[in-house]
Amino acid sequence: MSSNKSQIGNKMPDLSSLSEGRTKGEAVVLVFDVGKTNKKVLLFDEQYKQVYEESAQFKETVDEDGFPCEDVDALTKWVWEKFWQFTLNKEYIVRGVNFSAYGASLVHLNDYYKPFVPLYNYLKPYPEKLKKQFYDTYGGESLITKQTASPVLGSLNSGMQLYRLKYEKPKIFEQIKYSLHLPQYLSFIISKKVASDITSIGCHTNLWDFQKNKYHEWIKREKIYIKLAPIFSADKILRRNDVKTIPAGIGLHDSSAALIPYLSFFSEPFILLSTGTWSISLNPFNHQMLSDYELHHDCLCYLTYKGKPVKASRLFAGYEHEQQTKRLAAHFNKTSDYYKSIDYDATKPDTNGLSKQFQHERSSAPLQQSRFVQRDLNDFKTYEEAYYQLIADIILQQVSSTKLVLHNTPVKKIFVDGGFGKNQIFMNMLAVAFPRMEVYAARISQASAMGAALAIHKHWNKNPLPSNIIELTYYPVAHDIRSLM
Repeated sequence: MSSNKSQIGNKMPDLSSLSEGRTKGEAVVLVFDVGKTNKKVLLFDEQYKQVYEESAQFKETVDEDGFPCEDVDALTKWVWEKFWQFTLNKEYIVRGVNFSAYGASLVHLNDYYKPFVPLYNYLKPYPEKLKKQFYDTYGGESLITKQTASPVLGSLNSGMQLYRLKYEKPKIFEQIKYSLHLPQYLSFIISKKVASDITSIGCHTNLWDFQKNKYHEWIKREKIYIKLAPIFSADKILRRNDVKTIPAGIGLHDSSAALIPYLSFFSEPFILLSTGTWSISLNPFNHQMLSDYELHHDCLCYLTYKGKPVKASRLFAGYEHEQQTKRLAAHFNKTSDYYKSIDYDATKPDTNGLSKQFQHERSSAPLQQSRFVQRDLNDFKTYEEAYYQLIADIILQQVSSTKLVLHNTPVKKIFVDGGFGKNQIFMNMLAVAFPRMEVYAARISQASAMGAALAIHKHWNKNPLPSNIIELTYYPVAHDIRSLM
């Protein structure tokens, strides 16, 4: 990785416009929301209405093995420049800044507090021999996965990235001053302060012992802990000496950040079904330890910004929907997004039959693929008929996946955000599948970024939280269908 003296911003802009007496402009909070593909910078006003959004994409670079990875230099430069662009913009008064970003990624700083190795990709294959060495040393996969609430995911367990560096590249490991998860590195760019955050540590990293509520024993034995910055509460702020008027949050893991708006406004137990490429069922009210069965079926735990465990199950449903709608479009000679024009019809025979189908299969184990993958499209007369079956098959998977984290909890509400929350057919069928639950489509502008802003509310905003941040649409179940359950 090349050295880049400007990446942390050695040249300071003129700070005169940041004086305490400045009164012109709209008061806002600045949030950087960094995804794997899209990097966003957003501004929210004091009522948490989005007043600005800008996206960027950066070409990936490669690590020393030729594997694609995030260009940390380009990302750093972008964050630095955008921060000063908005803090010096007379249209706005930036009262605070915070960060949300994808997890399982570490930026390693040397003694000069500069990134000196690539930001390794969490998709990079992990050496089987090294993985076996780790789990054999510390009690086996079953024990470690239960203690750390982290399925065996290779490089997706970010702690394993440090373990790999120690044994494969010991000279590099010795040069590491601090290893920061990506959200905390973004904060460091602005604050110049190093910190660790519980939402990043608790995200299937293998670092945290959920049973003892502290770092796992292997962190100390391998001397990993000396590379980790002090843990700060997610609602704390960091200040740099030359930007005293702008409090900076320490950053949050994006999935945990997306939960914050819901935890802020709903006290009754709920499940958040966050849908996109993955459909992730998040239950902040399930604090039971993960079982072998749950771990085997891809369950894991996150930590909220207040340090409480969130049991989660994952399903690759959005990806499968994308692949199968392409297949449907080709077979029926339709556009790839034709499904968006189909209205929900509760009188369809296949819809009324769903309740019996869900009832019959309510205890089945989660399927890795929906049954639609094996279905012959020639059996369907129309695209619409086939699409209804596709959603029904995905719903059967979703029911099994969600019930893994729903079991033995007092949850009565399901909030669905993301792509499937906008799909009328999916939402109505989900309501049929959970007839004794209240099922809502939840719409919130930029949930991860909003959560990061809310985490530091008290440091930048003197107003009470507005009540209209989350828009809910209720999906009731028709009486005739409910009676079949």
